[in-house]
Amino acid sequence: MLLAIISDTHLSQDVWELPEACVDRLEEADEILHAGDFVSAGIYTDLRAIGPPVHAVHGNVDDLQLQHLLPTARLVKVGGAKIALIHDAGPAPGRLERLRKRFPRCGAVVFGHSHIPQHERDEASGFQIFNPGSPTDRRRSPRHTMGQARVEDGEVTFELVDLGP
Repeated sequence: MLLAIISDTHLSQDVWELPEACVDRLEEADEILHAGDFVSAGIYTDLRAIGPPVHAVHGNVDDLQLQHLLPTARLVKVGGAKIALIHDAGPAPGRLERLRKRFPRCGAVVFGHSHIPQHERDEASGFQIFNPGSPTDRRRSPRHTMGQARVEDGEVTFELVDLGP
């Protein structure tokens, strides 16, 4: 199973412009994970229209309609894996351990908020955290990014996808 992973798209109804390479990967995916900060419920609707099922949480800049529609955290079961989805994972120090304790039944957590890509794995337990960065608003990151994950037999393999400057 192939997952396309995005976060922090910060799009408005007037400007619905994800990079073409991002849209291509979204269309090719079996399912899409979005870790919040769409901005409006209309953007969420537009993302769902791309085709694959969308699993999402709301972020801190999302409108009230989206905040009522989407949870702050959710559990996604795909291909035998359990992946938690949350927008703000808190401060970087201690993040891996903090998220492992918060989501003890999950093998991974996908998050956003910082716009800074991150992939960290606890070798002892196999637990992973993954932030795909942002395909539209790179802030302090040198590149626009998104993520992909392959899920096979309950194992999740994350990949950061470089979408350019």
